[in-house]
Amino acid sequence: MEEGQVFKGIVTEARGGMYLVGIDGGPVCLCTTFRGTKTDNPKTGLVAVGDRVEARVTAGGDTAEGVITLVQKRDTALERKRDRRRNRSKESIQVIAANIDQLAVIASAEEPPLNTRLIDRYLVFAESEDLPVIVIINKTDLVDRTAVETIMEPYLYLDYTVTCLSSLTGEGIDEVRVSLSGKTTAFSGHSGVGKSTLINLLVGGEKLKTAAISSWNQRGVHTTTNAVMLPLPGGGYVIDTPGIREFDLSGITKENLRFYFPEFLREMQHCAYTSCSHTVEPSCGVLQAVSDGRISSGRYKSYLAIHKSIT
Repeated sequence: MEEGQVFKGIVTEARGGMYLVGIDGGPVCLCTTFRGTKTDNPKTGLVAVGDRVEARVTAGGDTAEGVITLVQKRDTALERKRDRRRNRSKESIQVIAANIDQLAVIASAEEPPLNTRLIDRYLVFAESEDLPVIVIINKTDLVDRTAVETIMEPYLYLDYTVTCLSSLTGEGIDEVRVSLSGKTTAFSGHSGVGKSTLINLLVGGEKLKTAAISSWNQRGVHTTTNAVMLPLPGGGYVIDTPGIREFDLSGITKENLRFYFPEFLREMQHCAYTSCSHTVEPSCGVLQAVSDGRISSGRYKSYLAIHKSIT
């Protein structure tokens, strides 16, 4: 790449305010933003992995450097609210990954134990964005698989794609590959669920590194909270996102939350009040369905926990 060259590319890695921008699997350029960087995505973080950008080369060569001049409008985005107690930025929404075709929620059967509450938060987000989602339960070699399948029955009943696998034995890997083929998929979940090990299996080895990465270290960039987009051998991409402890929903209110639990939609027609919150109101169709076993009590408890957490 030559100095002064203007090009379009995709952000394939982000770390500490620096970004790798690739051109259709060809050259990469180590870029930063500057005061004049424009965006078609107001009120969110400026740049995220998966963003389509326009950039200008400021230093040519094999390890070219440049500046991002424009971030194009995103088709989809995996995003969460920022914790304002820790981040006083005016931007309240953090974009984790952009322009994804689907979301893969990674959980573990054990070490750490299966956490359906976090899965439910991701599913609510996916429903609110009309974003396809798959649920992957890793480390099934550590537990009785039948017990895991029983826990996940309510999700299968709702037609969510659930795959149980073991990164250790390879069981279920082929099924996951089929689900990912030809798509750009964001992987997200708790730290320690085996996400990185799974991705290494899917991409065919250790996570890819590029020559440009070395120059990041020379600039004193030291952080593990980065995301990276990796190509899959069978076509498509996977975006590895940082492990998180909590997923703060953006754009979800106490009033609209009920519409993102699909099993509520038919039952809420029997509620006495059209604005029923399905928490304390009398003659609530959803509460009656929970009592009768038509709605999973675990899913309903997740609804109550999310409802309570929304401010």
